[in-house]
Amino acid sequence: MRHFGHLSPEVRQRLFHQEPAEFTADSPARLLSAALGATLYSPATRPHLADDILKQAARGVVSMVLCLEDSIGDADVAYGEENLVAQFTDLAARARTGENPDGADVPLLFVRVRVPGQITDLVRRLGPAVRLLSGFVLPKFTGERGLPFLEAVQEAEAVAGRRLFAMPVLESPELLYRESRVETLEGIYRAVDKYRDRVLALRLGVTDFCSSYGLRRSPDMTAYDVQVVASVIADVVNMLGRADGTGFTVTGPVWEYFGKRTRMFKPQLRQSPFVQVQAAELRERLIEEAMDGLLREISLDQANGLLGKTCIHPSHVLPVHALSVVSHEEFSDAVDILRPERCGGGVLRSAYTNKMNEVKPHRAWAERTLLRAEVFGVARQDVGFVELLAAGIPG
Repeated sequence: MRHFGHLSPEVRQRLFHQEPAEFTADSPARLLSAALGATLYSPATRPHLADDILKQAARGVVSMVLCLEDSIGDADVAYGEENLVAQFTDLAARARTGENPDGADVPLLFVRVRVPGQITDLVRRLGPAVRLLSGFVLPKFTGERGLPFLEAVQEAEAVAGRRLFAMPVLESPELLYRESRVETLEGIYRAVDKYRDRVLALRLGVTDFCSSYGLRRSPDMTAYDVQVVASVIADVVNMLGRADGTGFTVTGPVWEYFGKRTRMFKPQLRQSPFVQVQAAELRERLIEEAMDGLLREISLDQANGLLGKTCIHPSHVLPVHALSVVSHEEFSDAVDILRPERCGGGVLRSAYTNKMNEVKPHRAWAERTLLRAEVFGVARQDVGFVELLAAGIPG
């Protein structure tokens, strides 16, 4: 699979200076953690889940979470488990016989569970279809509650005979409350560090954070406008997202809104990038569907050290991926900084002659940028996010 693989080769060639690389579920963990992109959540109870998965894969989705936790009722858990097993079996049969009308690869599939016992139980019930499973999403993760989940993933990996990843969700009140935050973060770090090889990414549960205070951000606001939430994101990145080899990939929070919305504030999208490429109608459509708030939040995610995003609607996938593509300017700077002859440090003017690149302080940024470039590609010099969006959004 690859990002933007749903576009024709001709379109990709027009958009990319360096096209996104192909990867599989067996690729190195460091690459997969960067490649998650927009991780689309779906209730495990959907009756045509196998069809849904292949449909979304054909539209550019490369990672999905099939949820047995908050997205379904308590009374539906048993049915959700049965449905998951049946749908995985169906997917495996289609993959084996080539009966996939869309021709898309099965995306990275994760199951969000409620309790540790579900992990090993589901792996056993999946049988040979377990080869399509990439891992599990672990809810309300703390150091104490999380260890049994991680131990279960380790046990399930032995049963499955293949690598399985864990993605803990950081959403507990102990993490939110100031008086317990540092201790909770330290406990989380000890747990995930012990199982570092199995932890693919840490996910932020901002909806649960807001719930603790009876809050819900509007489509005109980002998670970073809710200060009690923004402070948690900052501390999570501070302690768990460091670039010194001790950190983990931390993904962005879910954006809850889709469809037409009544607005209170002015749109947050400038006209000029759209007018320049004759895409004014696209701008109006994005504004009408509150996508300008999503685009701003994605940009703030990246500015604050987050990579990828939890998504609950297919329309959110392309904006996440479009803004994850590395610009030609970013790529040029990163390559210059990492040239072997620069290893001694120093300062140089960027090839675009508009900024200073300081080799040692910017090195970690450059390494992260080239990893992102590998999985999301590098845009051509004259291609921006508007062109990437316009190429992927149906008319």
